[in-house]
Amino acid sequence: MNVLVIGSGGREHALAARCAAEVGPASVLAAPGNPGIARVARLIDVDPLSAEAVLALVDRERVDLTIVGPELPLSVGLVDRFHAAGRAIVGPTRAAAGLETSKAFAKAFMHRHGVPTARFLTCHTHREALDMAKSAILGFPLVIKADGLAAGKGVVIASEMESAERAIREAMVEQRFGSAGARVVLEECLTGPEVSFFALCDGIRALTLGTAQDHKRIFDNDEGPNTGGMGAFAPSRLVTAGLHDRIVREIVCPVLAGMSAEGHPFSGFLYVGLMLTPDGPKVIEFNVRLGDPEAQVILSLVDEPLLPLLMAAAEGRLRAAPVRLAAETRVGVVLASRGYPERSDVGRVILGLEAAARLSNVSVFHAGTSLREGHIVTAGGRVLTVVGGARTYDEAIRRAYEGVDLVSFDGMQYRRDIGRKALLAGERAAQPS
Repeated sequence: MNVLVIGSGGREHALAARCAAEVGPASVLAAPGNPGIARVARLIDVDPLSAEAVLALVDRERVDLTIVGPELPLSVGLVDRFHAAGRAIVGPTRAAAGLETSKAFAKAFMHRHGVPTARFLTCHTHREALDMAKSAILGFPLVIKADGLAAGKGVVIASEMESAERAIREAMVEQRFGSAGARVVLEECLTGPEVSFFALCDGIRALTLGTAQDHKRIFDNDEGPNTGGMGAFAPSRLVTAGLHDRIVREIVCPVLAGMSAEGHPFSGFLYVGLMLTPDGPKVIEFNVRLGDPEAQVILSLVDEPLLPLLMAAAEGRLRAAPVRLAAETRVGVVLASRGYPERSDVGRVILGLEAAARLSNVSVFHAGTSLREGHIVTAGGRVLTVVGGARTYDEAIRRAYEGVDLVSFDGMQYRRDIGRKALLAGERAAQPS
């Protein structure tokens, strides 16, 4: 079986590594990939946004299954072109990808189909957004979201009107997020712990792939600005068997039924970002692909061959039986460059990669790296994810940071509290009621 992974980040490295473990590196291609992915796949320099170029690669290399990692190829209709050509691909169509590419669409869709989420208002002009914020209909704190794709950075939680005005101005007037901020969604601020819930879908059925908890803020104790994610652990101790079933029943199934009813069956990975509120789980956002860095911690917990499941999803024939998941834990720590998330300090030589990779139950996934004069150097904001695996969270944390301690580059920054929430949740669960 020949497999093509589209993308060049840590999520794609995790996908390629998992595929290579099942079919061998010689059968895995990546476009365009990165230096870490080059260890487990053959890199092809093809523009992932050019459907014709990708299809030509698939035909030339006799690829059986293509897996789309990032959101941009989905947003421009790569999957639609593959379907028209009769090629197997994991991912939603352009219309179905609207669950992620337009927050306004996603919120309206949830409203139509009774999917629990925060109260919201969609604003099309700067004046409308200011007026709605000032009306205090949704109260403060107020969540302000750029409508389109903003690389995980288009969300601001404004505690009062002054910060709300600034966020609206940056999005809609200063165009900090480009066309993504032409519209904004205002939401009431939900309270409770956040959880990421993952499912693999074929348009009709969904198989859950596990849960994780991401760490969006740049600094320890969830302080500082939002990022694309500074680390994650899996599974989440907060999602009990009963809560899992409720999420499937109240969110995942209505999403699949609603998308199908509206003529856009959803196939591929569905990432549900949840807030566990006092009133139950509510959707913060959808992604239509695996998360990053969540993919790095959940994929190795799938305790059966993954590729047959992905092919079944692409062909619309997922089984009813649940996916077997390992009774283990994973903790992933993101190593970011100086200046992230505002900017990226690139070209810094990375040391210690081989030493970290030699550690038992430690994996190093490349995200923002490139090869220069024989050295692997930084090439983005989030550079690497170091993952530790073990039966317990405290041991997985220890292993992850043991790997982190061996890696270095000028300006490296990372959080030192990834996984602590899992330990705290375990302590609370162990206390007598």
